[in-house]
Amino acid sequence: MKPLASSILYLCLAARTAFGADAPKAVQDLILDDHTVYAVPVAGNRVTTISFPSAISAIDAALVTTDAKTAGLFQIAHTKGTSYLSARALAKGAATNLNIRWSGRTYVLELKESAVPCLSVIFQPQDESKATRQRPVTPARLLGLLDKAKAFPLLSQHHPEALAGVDFRDGAKEPSVTDCGDYEVRVNEALRFDREDTLVFRLTLQNKTLEAIEFTPERLRLKVGKQTLFPSVTQLGGFIPPNGTSDGYVAFTGTENGERNDLSLKNEFTFVLERAPVSADSLPTKNEEGFAK
Repeated sequence: MKPLASSILYLCLAARTAFGADAPKAVQDLILDDHTVYAVPVAGNRVTTISFPSAISAIDAALVTTDAKTAGLFQIAHTKGTSYLSARALAKGAATNLNIRWSGRTYVLELKESAVPCLSVIFQPQDESKATRQRPVTPARLLGLLDKAKAFPLLSQHHPEALAGVDFRDGAKEPSVTDCGDYEVRVNEALRFDREDTLVFRLTLQNKTLEAIEFTPERLRLKVGKQTLFPSVTQLGGFIPPNGTSDGYVAFTGTENGERNDLSLKNEFTFVLERAPVSADSLPTKNEEGFAK
């Protein structure tokens, strides 16, 4: 009887774990930030309910209908004076944005048709007690976060408890590429450490020219909406060979004003390199190529 009981208990725990793993994907709790674009996957055979802390003032949208008679890419339902709305997709591959006015600010939601939708998105107001970081993140702690990011595959498999409060985005499944003309910045992995309010990225920098690119790693800019962040620690090399690539890790903590950024990994990230200054010794002389008559 004991082996049978153990087997039943194991199966119950396994089922509970499986269903629990799906819950975060179907139900999302997000902190409101009017400088963030929130991606909300929506299906045609499911309803997604989006909830705000209190009554919604107004909704602006394109290619959206409120009934089945009018053509549109999405159908939404909202009763004036309520704090929620429901949405579902009407076409494959559909995408549009909703601009929602709440508490005197506009919040942007990007609806995308998906076979794996969010069923409930619950927006929470920013906690004023978290407006600033409780304490600075030390350099040693930042290096520890980079080490944890590098060990993420092993930790997630063997020590998932060590990843409490850590969100992960796989660049292979959710691509993020910044094309700056002569170079590209590709996000291979992204992690968010909520307690430290730190984003860690594993990047691949690709040089698309015949000339080497030198840049200043500490001045790499991360743009998210209207925000621009600079690294709190970086392990990028500062050099991309001609028609080659360079890989490395970089972390961004808080904002330049010392406040929390509370940025979700669902955002669109844009990376911009700052080229290293050219030294006087490397400039051509009057008789060298470039100055010859």
